[in-house]
Amino acid sequence: MKLVKLLSTAALAVGLATSAMADGHGDKTKVGFVYVGPVGDGGWTYEHDQGRKAVVEAFGDKVETVYVENVPEGPDAERVMTQMALDGADLIFTTSFGYMDPTINVAKKFPNVKFEHATGYKRADNVSTYSARFYEGRAVQGTIAGNLTQSNVIGYIGSYPIPEVIRGINSAYIHAKKVNPDVTFKIVWAYTWFDPAKEADAAKVLIEQGADVILQHTDSTAPQAAAQAAGNVYTFGQASDMAEYAPMPRVSSIIDDWAPYYIARTKAVMDGTWTSTDTWDGIGAGMVGIGEISDVVPADVKEAALALKAALADGSYHSFTGPLNKQDGTPWLAEGEIADDGTLAGMAFYVEGIEGDIPQ
Repeated sequence: MKLVKLLSTAALAVGLATSAMADGHGDKTKVGFVYVGPVGDGGWTYEHDQGRKAVVEAFGDKVETVYVENVPEGPDAERVMTQMALDGADLIFTTSFGYMDPTINVAKKFPNVKFEHATGYKRADNVSTYSARFYEGRAVQGTIAGNLTQSNVIGYIGSYPIPEVIRGINSAYIHAKKVNPDVTFKIVWAYTWFDPAKEADAAKVLIEQGADVILQHTDSTAPQAAAQAAGNVYTFGQASDMAEYAPMPRVSSIIDDWAPYYIARTKAVMDGTWTSTDTWDGIGAGMVGIGEISDVVPADVKEAALALKAALADGSYHSFTGPLNKQDGTPWLAEGEIADDGTLAGMAFYVEGIEGDIPQ
């Protein structure tokens, strides 16, 4: 009889402890972040982590945030997401394109956990997608780059040949060509989002090929350092301001501001209004920022770039406005025609004038 009472008491104690833990967790919303690079990369992951910190700032002790950095795109990502869900995460942001299938896979196993996948296109009842219209920032960069180049060779470091990156290359080229009909693009594919050594090598190769302006869709500051060492080569910050290299070689930047989105989506989980959505915002919504244009850029070029930024922001101009042809010369957009989001989302072709093939 005493044994039964002891067991009953123990069971009650465990039950009360479990209930207390549940109540304690109920007071806090746990938000996880999965990062492809280090938080100190100075670019993509750095800005996502700034967004995480903004969530903490906004909600204080009502939230708990956790993150794992340097997570490869593949099985490791799935393992990290699974562990976050098992550890009680209510909301998980997976912040790289290659996390798309792992996010979907893990979400199926944890239907009560909300997932947000950056830059992908696969959704589910508990999976949202979000991205920024980086190509708007590339239009501004192209305008500046086309005016600055003396060699008429602009180098572009691509990460992976996916639509997001191809859109950026096309947008930059279109707008560089508008202000400088003699401009050419040379593209080096690094096949990485973050690898300073590969990124530096890519920048050096482009400089050796005559590029005096370099754009990048990779995450480290290594191309900035390579350009600085070479001298007389202009660069643009990617994802973050990279202002430590201003006023030269970095003359401006694309800045990703995830904080308002992360705050809004966390609040939606907290108040029970979260639904699966697809968000694709740009300069107008503030998700894409243009870093300060340094005084190295002539005043008239700066004025033109800022005017373009304003037109993109208020919707009076679209980065992909015809007439435009595809690389093989076939018509794509007629005079004044604007590209639809479906075509842009799946873009797998260069526009006319860009040389070379898109790797498969």
